[in-house]
Amino acid sequence: MHMKKIALLIAAFAAASAGFAQWKPAGDKIKTVWADKVDPENVLPEYPRPLMERPQWLNLNGLWNYAVVKRDAPLPKSFDGKILVPFAIESSLSGVGKTISGDQSLWYERKFKIPEDWKGKDVLINFGAVDWKAEVFVNGEKIGEHTGGYTPFSFNITKFLKEGENSLSVRAWDSTGNGIPRGKQSANPHGIFYTAVSGIWQTVWLEPVSPTHISGVKITPDLDSSSFDIRVDSADPKAVAEIKILDGGKVVAEAKSAANKTANLPVANPKLWSPDSPFLYGLEITLHKNGAQTDSVKSYAAMRKFGIKSHGKWGGVDFTLNDKKFFTFAPLDQGWWPDGLYTAPTDEALLFDIQRTKDLGFNSIRKHVKVEPARWYAHCDRLGIVVWQDMPSMFGEGNAWQPRGFFQGEEKPVSRQFEATFRKEWKEIMESLHSHPCIAIWTPFNESWGQFKTREIAEWTKSLDPSRLVNPASGGNFFDCGDVIDCHDYGNPTMFIFNNQKVNTVGEYGGLGCAVDGHLWVKDKNWGYGKLLAPEEVTKRFIALTERLIDMVKYGCFGAVYTQTTDVEIEVNGLFTYDRKVLKVDEEKVRAANKKLSDIFK
Repeated sequence: MHMKKIALLIAAFAAASAGFAQWKPAGDKIKTVWADKVDPENVLPEYPRPLMERPQWLNLNGLWNYAVVKRDAPLPKSFDGKILVPFAIESSLSGVGKTISGDQSLWYERKFKIPEDWKGKDVLINFGAVDWKAEVFVNGEKIGEHTGGYTPFSFNITKFLKEGENSLSVRAWDSTGNGIPRGKQSANPHGIFYTAVSGIWQTVWLEPVSPTHISGVKITPDLDSSSFDIRVDSADPKAVAEIKILDGGKVVAEAKSAANKTANLPVANPKLWSPDSPFLYGLEITLHKNGAQTDSVKSYAAMRKFGIKSHGKWGGVDFTLNDKKFFTFAPLDQGWWPDGLYTAPTDEALLFDIQRTKDLGFNSIRKHVKVEPARWYAHCDRLGIVVWQDMPSMFGEGNAWQPRGFFQGEEKPVSRQFEATFRKEWKEIMESLHSHPCIAIWTPFNESWGQFKTREIAEWTKSLDPSRLVNPASGGNFFDCGDVIDCHDYGNPTMFIFNNQKVNTVGEYGGLGCAVDGHLWVKDKNWGYGKLLAPEEVTKRFIALTERLIDMVKYGCFGAVYTQTTDVEIEVNGLFTYDRKVLKVDEEKVRAANKKLSDIFK
């Protein structure tokens, strides 16, 4: 080998080693087993958007420069150090572990080169999610900004690029305060509210595309007509999409459609998706202009139908999957990690909670006031897990909580800005997740947090997606609207309010606390809903609660959500410890009880 080439390789290795040496998890809190598998040079390497997958892409996760500055300060000339993207600055796995305030911004910066074989292509930069406001710069030029901490966004950066090395920088701001969706994040973690998350917390990547390319795909199954409605979006209105649906390697339906128009593709004798048989069709989508192919992506789809059906008894209604009665039984899944906070350390970790939920005999998950990366939903699609999807809660305005009975009095008005922010972000969340077949229920409000114009928001949510159920207010202020009534009752699950025109559920119950030494976020101040129990007591009590729910089915209960999948910070009411190292119940006994409930209508 030429000596100059050897010298360059040694220099590159030394630079990489220096970067690696700068990173280590921050703090001394408990960690998952996957924390040790995090490689700063290969962070979350899986393609991040399974519903619209391209073969060429460049992962920008890894060590970036960072600096904490005053809110509107420009890119600094020097930085505070290195941060591991995409872990939030507050997390251990970021390597920083700092809290930032609402009067500060967080700057990120890194260099990149465009691969040689991308020449002649447009280049897109994609962000999975940045909390809450992101301003993006390439080579010092601002290319765009985005608000909303839970949805993906992209920019075409082609005209800002130069030969050789390029600079990418991002200024992120997040108040973690009132008036923006933040779920359980808090600047002052306590009780059921947890450590804040700021800045980039999902994968960042580049893709080469033609100027005429696919910008989005919307997939809606229609079991009644045994067909799929599929819309392929492009900024070029003259483009034509060709869509193929495949069962294995066999094409079972195909169609052509103008870009931004919906094509209907009938499938003869379709195979249905369910938790017992989560069948996924493959999709091949190509885009053409003037007869020439300009783009192609791979995707998937599932034929399934969520609905409600009158059962005649007491005038009540059933929750149905594929026109059959279905009891949706879920744990409350908050998606927090002791080492990564909002971001799972690895894709294996991301899958773990879902797989173990199914192993324990549940058929559903309630994703609680958080939105996950697209790969999380793809895992649910593949494994056959039904998802209740919450809107991350807003705070600071809205109604006082009236947890029992229908809401009395007039709802308080909220400011125009509060409502506009809610509507913008909820609509974007629903649009970004629409094509995932696992999602059954949209929940705009939880326990009155930021709740306003409940009837109007429920109707608007339904108008955005008539193919799914709407749970207007999980455990919140109840109104005669939407499809679901959802009581929260931690002691003994009870439907203390019943509406015979809705699907009646217990959206939170249980919360049995059990503190396991050596696996705690803090040594004291841990709590659950009630007296802390030993593991054998948790198993016994959990099974008793499940048996109670089985009895409640004959009185019209069609869904339940146990709190919760894992401990979170000082809450020790998880089935698993926060670090996922200990299952606190007898798996065989719990699975048997859960399957009895999940399979009650089979």
